[in-house]
Amino acid sequence: MAAPEGRDGGGRGARSARGTRDLRVKLKKGRGRKTSSRRWLERQLNDPYVREARQRGYRSRSAFKLIETDDRFALLKPGGAVVDLGAAPGGWSQVAAERVGAAGGDGRVVAIDLHGVEPIPGVVCLKQDFYDDDAPDALIAALEGRRADAVISDMAAHATGHRQTDHLKIMALCEVALDFACKTLAPGGAFVCKVLRGGTEATLLDDMKRRFETVRHFKPKSSHDDSAELYVVAQGFRGEVK
Repeated sequence: MAAPEGRDGGGRGARSARGTRDLRVKLKKGRGRKTSSRRWLERQLNDPYVREARQRGYRSRSAFKLIETDDRFALLKPGGAVVDLGAAPGGWSQVAAERVGAAGGDGRVVAIDLHGVEPIPGVVCLKQDFYDDDAPDALIAALEGRRADAVISDMAAHATGHRQTDHLKIMALCEVALDFACKTLAPGGAFVCKVLRGGTEATLLDDMKRRFETVRHFKPKSSHDDSAELYVVAQGFRGEVK
């Protein structure tokens, strides 16, 4: 199946960020500054997506990951309802609100994060752990009777540095997010969730394929080349499997 054509707006911004050619900033070794910290800071200072995010008012460079994903798969429809899991600091919620028209009252975006999200026009922000027993009900209540057209998740567990452990932790998050999505999505809805390289576990992938018409992995260009992250994109929700 051919992927949908990219849309105007965010996609051009993502590409322009990639193509920016500025002189690289290189930090001197400072007393008390670890080599790893210096390298991280240098990457931030030289990252075109970080600069573009600041220029466009996005709270994080990860906003471009959702922009690219939506440009490719057309997940966020005008007037749609979206649930953003693990939303802090709010970059994905900002993009979702723009694309569904939430600020103008046409669409609706509900965001949840343990650390809270500073107010975003058109977004209902819940400060709560998604693992809390009452979190799903709180999200559903915030939708005010609507079924979600998309459930999006950029959640990631704290990395341990042990590849297999980190993979299992992020897959556990994906399983919980999928369970919520299947209880919340409208027929035809979409689900996006972060996983790690190596793809989605076979059993989870099989479950998604039973529940959705198409399931694909996608790595946005704005994702660091050395990052193991991927996104699983499921579209065409079939409804609860009996």
